[in-house]
This record gives sequence, structure tokens and C-alpha cells, in this order.
Amino acid sequence: MKITAVIMAGGKGERFWPKSRVNCPKQFLSLTADGETMIQKTVRRLSDFIAPEDVYILTSQNYLELVREQLPDLPEENLLAEPCPRNTAPCIGLAAGMITKKYQDAVMIVLPSDHLIHAEEIYLNTLRKAVTFAEKGENLLTLGITPTYPETGYGYIKYRRGSSENGIYSVDCFVEKPDLSTAKNYLRSREYLWNSGMFIWKASSILKKIEKHMPELFVRLKKIMTAYQPENSENQAHFLEVLNQEFPALPSESIDFGILEKAEDIYTIPGSFGWDDVGSWLALERINPTDGEGNFFEGDIMGIQTKNCTVCGGKKMISLLGVHDLVIVDTPDAMLICDKKHTQDIKKILEQIRMQGREDLL
Repeated sequence: MKITAVIMAGGKGERFWPKSRVNCPKQFLSLTADGETMIQKTVRRLSDFIAPEDVYILTSQNYLELVREQLPDLPEENLLAEPCPRNTAPCIGLAAGMITKKYQDAVMIVLPSDHLIHAEEIYLNTLRKAVTFAEKGENLLTLGITPTYPETGYGYIKYRRGSSENGIYSVDCFVEKPDLSTAKNYLRSREYLWNSGMFIWKASSILKKIEKHMPELFVRLKKIMTAYQPENSENQAHFLEVLNQEFPALPSESIDFGILEKAEDIYTIPGSFGWDDVGSWLALERINPTDGEGNFFEGDIMGIQTKNCTVCGGKKMISLLGVHDLVIVDTPDAMLICDKKHTQDIKKILEQIRMQGREDLL
């Protein structure tokens, strides 16, 4: 069966402000020393497994040109700009509809565009196992990540540890982000995995689940798909017209809440392949080398009696003396200075910027 990849690249990356902006969010930034952007890494690590013509990028209209620039080898018809944000269920449903129109059916590997994978060969072997299982029936698989510490910023998957079939387990339920005490209990129980947001299923399987659990979404997707003719390039303008008309009316819902929390035949594969969702500035010290004092410095930085700081400089030198546990990010028009304990709250700064009408800083 044909194997395809659907990469979701419409996020704003607000917790990486001031480098991540409306016109260039996190997935289009390079956050590691090799210079590759996050979306380039996501596509490149699939290159030995999935052909470029079978990779689909779903993004915002604002980012379509960035996708073209950073992924020039992908076919233009595989780059789809959503007219407006509608969360992951409409995004994935739209991609599934396009794939079934083109191939009748195919396995979909659904991935975020801005995650980091260290052990790429283990990761690809995990995907191959998931694809084989997804082909067998109407199975919906998610890759769970074996927790290494009590993280409160992730959703979790509770799975049945005694139900293994070749390392694939039945899912009991999905749970929201826990408080610290609950996260510690999850870690001790060994019955919970981090929810990575990576999914594997046949296009037909997820469409059947959408028809059953989100019928309003299914009906509207069918109307959009009626206009989609992948072999007729002259019809593209009509398809985009229908898409722009119908897509804003789709219900805004996550695939987790809309489908996975309601459907049967949900499975997970516990993964240990060096996954990081690079969710905030704190990730830079995890994914890059640090000095003997736990600092990550990028740019012209001088640190004296400075510990556990993440500093991303610009053209000017930044000197630090006698400080610790800070995040400092310098850009031409804005600087962030933040206690590490508050990196998850950077959206509060953006709220203030919007209230002040300073849209040029977003």
C-alpha cells in the first residue's frame, strides 16, 4: 500500500517569541547548530522512507511562500494553505480526503513540523512497524514517548501494558496536561506515555471515524473533496475557491478530542528515539551543547559567574554577571529577558503587545 506523510505546519510558535514571529514561526527557524530548520529536518528524516511526491504540507496562507523556499523539492500540488486556523481534525480530514482522491487509499503518517528526533534510525523502524499494523485494518496508532521525568506541559496516553502485540499496545484513554503531583504518579505507574501528536493510519480509516464521530465535519469535507481533481491541474483554481468558501465553516476541533478520545481500535507504540517537541526556549539547552556551568550561548556572549542561562544574541555583545536561570533573546526590534520558570507564559507578553496595538512586534 502507498505510504504518505502529512506534515502540519500552520502553528504560530508563540513561545519562541521574539525570534518566532507571525511572518516566520518556529517551524521555519533553525534552532540547532547544523543550520537546518525544523520543517526541513522533519521532511529530510523521512527521505529514505517516503518519496517527495508523497509528502503533503498543510500550512497557513501566510507561510506558503516559506514552505516553497525551504522545501523546493516538494510538488506544488502537495502544498496546501488552509484559509484559516481550524485545529487538527479538519486539517487531517482534508489531507485524508485529498489522499483518497489521488490513491483510493494509502497509509498516512501524520506529523507536526517542529519536533526533534535524535535517534532517527530507531524512529524510522518504529514508523515502519506502525505502518504494517495500520495496513491490517481500521487501526489508529499514535506514537507515545516513554516519559523520563514528570513533565506537566504534555498530554499523556494511558495504555494497557499487558496487551502487547509486537510492541504495540491498546490505549485506555488520553489525559490532559497534569499538575506536577499527578505527573509524578504517572511516571511511577509506568502506565502512561507522553502524547507526541504523531499518528499513523489509513486515510480510509480516519475518514470512517470522522464520519461516525464528527458527521458535520465529514459532510463539509465531502463538499470540498468533490471539487478536488488531483489529475486536472486546470481545476485547481475551482478547488481553491471551494476550499476558501467551505473551510472557515468547518468545526474547529483537535483530532485528539474529536476522534481519538471517542473511537475504538486506538493503539500506541512506546517510543524511545530521542524525541523533543522543542516547545519553549528551555529546549535549546536540551538539544544543543552547554558549557560547564549549564549555559547555552549563541552569538557574542560573555558570561561571568553565570549559571544555567540560555542566551541567543544578535549583532551586539551581551555580557552577563552574577545571574542564573535566565532566558535572554535579542532581535533587532525586541529583546526577551525571562526567568526560566516563566518560559511557558511568554504568550502573556504577546497579549500585552496586542493590547497596545504594536502589531509590528508580533
